[in-house]
Amino acid sequence: MPTTLVPSIEQRLAAFIEMNRRVKATATKAVPKPTITISREFGCEGYPLAEDVKKLVEQATGEPWALVDRSLLDAVARDHRLSEDVLHSIGQKPRWLDEMLSMLSPRWKNDADYYQLLYKQIVSVAKAGNAIIVGMGAGIITQSLENCYQFRLVADQEFKVRSIAHRLKISKQDAELLIEERQKERERYIRNFLNADINDTHYYHMIFNNKKIRIDRIARTITDFVLKD
Repeated sequence: MPTTLVPSIEQRLAAFIEMNRRVKATATKAVPKPTITISREFGCEGYPLAEDVKKLVEQATGEPWALVDRSLLDAVARDHRLSEDVLHSIGQKPRWLDEMLSMLSPRWKNDADYYQLLYKQIVSVAKAGNAIIVGMGAGIITQSLENCYQFRLVADQEFKVRSIAHRLKISKQDAELLIEERQKERERYIRNFLNADINDTHYYHMIFNNKKIRIDRIARTITDFVLKD
């Protein structure tokens, strides 16, 4: 039985490394490339959407884009050399980063270094551009970055239960329990470490109903909005 909704990270890690190399090569560019963040209620099709968007933006721009999520950044964090390489692209901490950090819950200062590293990596990736970041509160973390576009997927309980049961090959009862558990975890993470409510609509450029709109249409809408802005 599948145990994860996250696609394999091997190809995405290669794209991430290439993106970091490109950042260094173009560090003096005045205009940053766009970054897309995708937030979703647990059970919505965030990864299928991210993969569709990636295909469309790469076709439209002729450039590689990185699909980034927590599993990818965890892989980076386990590789100390690569992690230091990524964080180096931030350089000296700018004033806007201090301002963003000051808005966070005090628990950030007392928790494991993992969260500080995760936060800095998200900022680094978002600043680099040509990235699609799924989850991790990236839509909130990137509010002060003008090159970032924030989107969110929502759906009713029936749709999410059916989607999870199908994708993980589990019963609807198990899917309901999993959705409740994971959604609470996500909301608690955002509340405790970002001092924010992930359901606040003001954080997002657009919010899509995953049940009422096909993923391919959402992907086209996001791509058109970001690249024609």
